[in-house]
Amino acid sequence: MVVGVGIIQLRIHESRSLKGKRGVVKSLIRRTQNEFNISIAEVDGHDNWKQGVVGFAVVGNDRGFVDSKMERILNFVENLHLAEVVNVRREITNYSDMAGRYDGGALSDGFQES
Repeated sequence: MVVGVGIIQLRIHESRSLKGKRGVVKSLIRRTQNEFNISIAEVDGHDNWKQGVVGFAVVGNDRGFVDSKMERILNFVENLHLAEVVNVRREITNYSDMAGRYDGGALSDGFQES
């Protein structure tokens, strides 16, 4: 299993209030979620009406797929032109040690079937 996590720092030039900022961030989140079917949310900057921080996650079974999808998501957000992308952090982690070891009982590292 491969997990990609991204954090996007945004500057919202047209915002004049927290209400205006929330509308921009909600629209960006909704459109991105609808386009890519990912987990995405505002994760910081809640009280700053000119900035927002959005986090998202992508899960797949291939590092190339996850990296490519993350790149497409970042391009999509930039091309929406709802806010300026100021900074991006990305991390991809491979959890291959957990794959393929299920024997119907306890999983490695103390995980249990739920």
